[in-house]
Amino acid sequence: MRLARIATDSGPRPVCLRDGRWHEVADPFADTLTFTGPAHDIDGARLLAPSEPRVLLGMAHNGAPGDRDLPLQAFMKSARTVIGPEHPIVVDERLGKVVVEGELAVVIRRTCRNLRPENVPSAILGYAIGNDVTAVEQIALDDKLTQAKHGDGFTPLGPWIETDLDPGDVPIAVRVNGVTVAEASTEQLAWNVSEQLVHLTRYLTLGPGDVVLTGCPFTSGPVEPGDRAEITLDGIGTLSNPVRAL
Repeated sequence: MRLARIATDSGPRPVCLRDGRWHEVADPFADTLTFTGPAHDIDGARLLAPSEPRVLLGMAHNGAPGDRDLPLQAFMKSARTVIGPEHPIVVDERLGKVVVEGELAVVIRRTCRNLRPENVPSAILGYAIGNDVTAVEQIALDDKLTQAKHGDGFTPLGPWIETDLDPGDVPIAVRVNGVTVAEASTEQLAWNVSEQLVHLTRYLTLGPGDVVLTGCPFTSGPVEPGDRAEITLDGIGTLSNPVRAL
């Protein structure tokens, strides 16, 4: 099942893809969806970020199997960095080199704390494409990553949530201006989705709509104003965003 958020004349609306159209739903997190009536053509719909997280986390040093020698940790990102498809990533060129990072994003379905592995699947609504944009030269200057991770538009998310996906081996491709700059798979991550959520919910509560960016398995590439970044995850689709100067 595919869930999204679209812009309408009455404001943002959650929708579900059914019979080739986006149908509005009352609550995308409900166990059984209630369709509220209006339907929208795919071609005319303007997609927004498919979730509005209160908590947005990125997994640190989770890009290769060797990272299991390091502690499993996460960093916070401001929810204000979240943008949808075609919204601009804004680059402040005074901060140095900026890279895009293609990642699998987990969208949480229900309030959860102290998850056990067997409870993880029911806590997940689905998966989206995440782009963990980073001003990499700022990392050495700020170990809390505030300067590196919190620019305007630094977390493109979308284009929708796919509820039926096996996260264990999802191919990821990163393209800049149509040229493929990186390819990998979630299979290369040191810690899988279940391990990440069990770890995170030991320390904090996650709730409906919260998002975890699961890690970058060498799926990054530099961008600058005027570029277009495209992240493709098999089984989900492609998330495309222009890059512009501050």
